[in-house]
Amino acid sequence: MAASVRLGRKRPLPVCPNPLFVRWLTEWRDEAASRGRRTQFVFQKALRSLRRYPLPLRSGKEAKILQHFGDRLCRMLDQRLQQHKASGGDHARSSPSGEKSSTPEGPPARVRDSSVPIPAQPKAGGSGSYWPARHSGARAVLLLLYRERLNPSGRSFLTKEELLQRCAQKAPRTRKHSWAGPKEADLRSKSTACRWRYSLTPEGLELAQKLAESEGLSSLDVGFRPEEPPGKEPEVPGAASAELGASEGSVQQLPLELGPGEYRVLLCVDVGEAKGAGHRPKLLLELQRLHVTHVVRKLHVGDFVWVAQETRPRDPARPGELVLDHIVERKRLDDLCSSIIDGRFREQKFRLKRCGLGHRVYLVEEHGSAHHLSLPESTLLQAVTNTQVIDGFFVKRTADIKESAAYLALLTLGLQRLYQGHTLRSRPWGTSGDPESRPGPSPHPLCSLLTFSDFNTGAMKNKAQCVQEVFARQLMQVRGVSGEKAAAIVGQYSTPASLLAAYDACVTPKEQEMLLSTIKCGRLQRNLGPALSRIFSQLYCCYSPLT
Repeated sequence: MAASVRLGRKRPLPVCPNPLFVRWLTEWRDEAASRGRRTQFVFQKALRSLRRYPLPLRSGKEAKILQHFGDRLCRMLDQRLQQHKASGGDHARSSPSGEKSSTPEGPPARVRDSSVPIPAQPKAGGSGSYWPARHSGARAVLLLLYRERLNPSGRSFLTKEELLQRCAQKAPRTRKHSWAGPKEADLRSKSTACRWRYSLTPEGLELAQKLAESEGLSSLDVGFRPEEPPGKEPEVPGAASAELGASEGSVQQLPLELGPGEYRVLLCVDVGEAKGAGHRPKLLLELQRLHVTHVVRKLHVGDFVWVAQETRPRDPARPGELVLDHIVERKRLDDLCSSIIDGRFREQKFRLKRCGLGHRVYLVEEHGSAHHLSLPESTLLQAVTNTQVIDGFFVKRTADIKESAAYLALLTLGLQRLYQGHTLRSRPWGTSGDPESRPGPSPHPLCSLLTFSDFNTGAMKNKAQCVQEVFARQLMQVRGVSGEKAAAIVGQYSTPASLLAAYDACVTPKEQEMLLSTIKCGRLQRNLGPALSRIFSQLYCCYSPLT
């Protein structure tokens, strides 16, 4: 006898079983994206995992079973949930659409979570439309761009440097503040020759017009608040200035000048040299034994740098710091061997040469016998020799970790004596410390230095790149193409489109093969050669599979 089939109505599942968690994760993701922080990807992955989960969660701790939910994120959800309940909300009582059910007494007041910035306030009367809060950096940026658009002699856009300069003129002493940046839909950014241009989209233009009308501003005074007295410094444009710089990986700061006796020289150790098992913690112990003043931080390039830290800062939590013109990359023989095999050796040298520091030291540390490594000793010796002769690095070989620590201690002492009595000044990222290359009087090259934030941000591996940088990385994937060769090709053909146009202008295939052969590369200005030129012609001109 067949089993009886139970008929009945299936209980519908809610569209969003965890609407509060989804809303909070979305707020945190948007806030991180507006500040240019990489945590936006963490929140996005957690949000995607949460939306796939069909059951309701009663606490953030229960979300630990989901993918991409760590201890910290679960604690953030629990803290936000406690504050939500304390304000009169109920986590379990929510409609299937994800919105809370209203009560006759009106919606309960929300208590602001100090760990989460306040999102942009919606316009009164609108349903979910974007309306930046008053005295916020988002409003200041929109009004500045709107004023430039209304200017008859304007260009309808502003570069990042121009925006920072105009904001700094209004609030020169304003430091970085938290603010909810404008939505990406309201700003259009375009990169030309590695310089970003910011303009208003049609939606942003409409919003800026409404902002100007709501504040009673005419087309001639957009960007200024009439209610503020003339002598009072507006606080918002400086906040917008700092945040706009942070959105592209750097924070605009005032020029820093440290006179003699106003700074101390510290050794900055990469966190990768301090953590882990085996030999890494021993290095810090040796530095402590030698009484070397050091700090451990995350360095995006190199293993050791030296900073001149302000001794009497205005803000003790954030003292001014300038990076001295020396950087050290430390390699044990086994690590050197593995870096040559996986390609990190060439890539790290290329990034070290572009980090903005002039004196680059390659510290090679012996480790056991070289006969037990994956590469022969002659190959390692040739790689070290090329680093010194061709790349221009100073190579220092040490016997063990104690000798490496002693060398770092001597370098620290030498730099302290070298910079003693000198006045140090900051310089913008991308400018040279050579006085002949800068207009007007400037200090000794050793004393024109990068700030630590500019140095570390400019050396980020995964920062936003322009077309030229991506094209150079693409060229370097070909075997035998170094950074100097890729830079020489990009110097003549800045984009793939320009290179393809040059190939199309060739009459014969032979001319295509020899197109890049006479490009001069490196300090010796040698030709690229016919072999690499032929490979590139096959790569960009051949429509059939490569053999």
